[in-house]
Amino acid sequence: MGLVFSKIQLKNPVNPNLSPIEVEALADTGAVHLCIPEHIQIQLQLTEIDRKEVTLADGSRKLIPYVGPIEIRFKNRIGFAGALVMGEQVLLGAIPMEDMDLVVIPSLRILDVNPSSPNIATSIIKSFL
Repeated sequence: MGLVFSKIQLKNPVNPNLSPIEVEALADTGAVHLCIPEHIQIQLQLTEIDRKEVTLADGSRKLIPYVGPIEIRFKNRIGFAGALVMGEQVLLGAIPMEDMDLVVIPSLRILDVNPSSPNIATSIIKSFL
């Protein structure tokens, strides 16, 4: 399939005086979380909430800062998440993509809104009281 990159907008919703930043993110359905480099954390003045232990590809484990909240925008979608501070590029994982009802279209190598629900993000829930 190849790699899928897309422009997304990141913002600190706690500090509305800060301008949002547009970044080129790797959309990775095999990853779980939003990951951001340290310079993005610094630019958006995101507070470390916790530390999470992650297992790297080589099997080693490392404690990583977890920051947030962070607002994510793509086309007509908006989501809020925490982010792991690691790596040199923004990585958009499955949890924020599912939350925003985004899909990877492998044949075109693009990230897009779910074509089944182009106007509003949808979710599936088990029951509603």
